[in-house]
Amino acid sequence: MKTGVCYYPEHWPEERWALDAKHMREMGLQVIRIGEFAWSRLESFEGTLNFDWLERAIDTLHAEGLSVVLGTPTATPPRWMLDKHPDMLAVDTQGRIRDFGSRRHYCFSHAPYLEECKRIVTLLAERFGQHPAIIAWQTDNEYGCHETSISYSQHALAAFQTWCEDQYGSITTLNEAWGNVFWSMEYDNFHQIGLPTGTVTESNPSHQLAYWRFSSTQIQRFNKAQVDIIRRLSPGTDVLHNFMGNFVEFDHHEVSKDLDIATWDNYPLGFLTRDNTDPLDQERFARTGHPDGSAFHHDLYRGCCDGRWWVMEQQPGPVNWAPYNPSPVNGMVRLWGWEAFAHGAEVMSYFRWRQAPFAQEQTHAGLLLCDASEDIAATEVARLNAELQTLNAFAQANSLPSEQPSASINDAKTVQSDIAIVFSYAGVAIQDIQPPGGEQFSALGFCQKLYSACRQWGANVDIVSPTASLTGYKLIILCTSTEDTPELLAVLRAAHESSDCVVALFPGTASRSREYRMPNMLAPGALQTLIDLRVTRSESLPPHEMLTAKSADNLTTHCGQWRECIQSNIKPHAQFDDGWGFHYQQDRIHYINAIPDATGLLELFGRLFHESGIRAKNLGPYLRTQRVGNWRLAFNFGKEPVNLADNLGLSFDFTANTPVIIGSSILHQGEVAVWAVR
Repeated sequence: MKTGVCYYPEHWPEERWALDAKHMREMGLQVIRIGEFAWSRLESFEGTLNFDWLERAIDTLHAEGLSVVLGTPTATPPRWMLDKHPDMLAVDTQGRIRDFGSRRHYCFSHAPYLEECKRIVTLLAERFGQHPAIIAWQTDNEYGCHETSISYSQHALAAFQTWCEDQYGSITTLNEAWGNVFWSMEYDNFHQIGLPTGTVTESNPSHQLAYWRFSSTQIQRFNKAQVDIIRRLSPGTDVLHNFMGNFVEFDHHEVSKDLDIATWDNYPLGFLTRDNTDPLDQERFARTGHPDGSAFHHDLYRGCCDGRWWVMEQQPGPVNWAPYNPSPVNGMVRLWGWEAFAHGAEVMSYFRWRQAPFAQEQTHAGLLLCDASEDIAATEVARLNAELQTLNAFAQANSLPSEQPSASINDAKTVQSDIAIVFSYAGVAIQDIQPPGGEQFSALGFCQKLYSACRQWGANVDIVSPTASLTGYKLIILCTSTEDTPELLAVLRAAHESSDCVVALFPGTASRSREYRMPNMLAPGALQTLIDLRVTRSESLPPHEMLTAKSADNLTTHCGQWRECIQSNIKPHAQFDDGWGFHYQQDRIHYINAIPDATGLLELFGRLFHESGIRAKNLGPYLRTQRVGNWRLAFNFGKEPVNLADNLGLSFDFTANTPVIIGSSILHQGEVAVWAVR
């Protein structure tokens, strides 16, 4: 794994660039991202181009042996662009214009702005497409950040009307698909279709879902326009984009089809304080991040581009944008680097090189302070780089094959897993439009809880798209696969018939059509050919109400938020007091029709692992382990030290005599151990 950093030469005097490049090399950094916010310096006025400074910056980095990722600057159009195209701005759900003065101030559906983007990308690729320093291009920056995936502008409306006509062909077909006969919502023609916002009460969920799909395809279209130019003018160079964490406003799998590498921006402490609603998690992991938060996204984005993925931005200290911005515990920046390695990352890149003393991100830490002296993270990154070299030397001395993919090798098998979680962005959108578990239910959050339960049992997990092959896995988990599609049935049937895999279906599976209609045969739709049951009722429960399901041998499972009533000849594993069954199984297909609490999920997966033949041991809430190639790594997120020989044992190829190459067998908080396994 290489390490890198995000650098902004336009922020600093030019005489500083060579000193920075030398310092980066001495720290062990290799990959430098630049340029993604620099449009106003590249083109100060329309047609007034100044690429010379960028070329000098790239040459300076190249002279120190550093590789460059060049970003297209389309996330920050300059002020003159707005004067030329005053209607290019996005509009929010309240009809308010998302104005100039920060970033991402454009609507994906504004055709003239797309042409401006194609023009600047063409000019950059013509100038730098063959530069020997450039190993990759980044398109734009963080699509959808600041709730900009979906715009409600007049340009978006016109494009949506055209999209609907292309999708449905006739207005009669659309009316039927959306069920517009309900409340007399039928249209006479496509130009009558409005935006799914501003209605007296809730707009039609089919309309909302269609607009989500449309908005997602607009992002894919915008991205592909840039990718096509880069591939033509910089052939053979990787193209990537930096996605975000806890973000499902568009389909990342679809956008990734046009990319070589999926990268993402990892801010573990920021995500915890902004997105995690569990007070216990907030208390336990305030300075480490949740033990499975980063790992979930590593595996999610590893599944987007056939195993090729990076971290493009890694938190090096306090950030500036979360409700609270604590400093990570000593060692965590190094741990986060090793964690990315453990999940098969090609590059771990830190944001940013030097803290900015001006504008919106003044309190966002960098590897350097704003006076150019080293901050705490710089020492940890230098240590990580030295340890990566130690690991390489050990592998060579012991004739271990290199298991980390290089920029020229597509090795999707660096991380091998027995478990697959099928993740559907459209399925999440369906559940978010009308949350079946009540207002506080999060489809993404529930998926992360299932992932966390698997990780607490010490397992590697793949997170795959709904169209990915599932053959070869021992355990397949579906929790966001809300769409009832022939493709889903086909991949599940193929996996089930070709092996003895166990399949776990959670509430909502195959419960809606592509158009947001309930299946005629009820949920789980066509999957009833795999397990003979149907859902006849679904209820959401208030936060204070927990229901207990008891098995024949008096084992109990506490459930809340969401529960389904099942009609079936299959005898359930347990029953609730009111007679509703819980957890149905036919052959090796399980249907779990309620949301267990954390303890119940852990016990459930213990049984599923046993049935699947997956070796497992409950590691508790703080210890995590991951196998990558010939290495196994362990991480301690808790305040108490952990003895690996006692806590892992032979299930994880660890004994008291296991030689630990990095770290030690006693792990304190924020520490990492790496050892070789057969």
